[in-house]
Amino acid sequence: MMSSGLSPDVDFIEELKMRRWARENYVPAERRDKSWHPIVLEEMTRKDKEKRSPALAG
Repeated sequence: MMSSGLSPDVDFIEELKMRRWARENYVPAERRDKSWHPIVLEEMTRKDKEKRSPALAG
């Protein structure tokens, strides 16, 4: 997984931690708080896409 470049003030390890948190605490798009960090929102959006295309998620 490569750094997204969304937030230059977040190092790679912190980004991975946020992505993991996003997956473990996933909520549907309509329940997401827009003030969450962009990396968290991006990872939840990725999970949305995986749920719609399960063959590509594996």
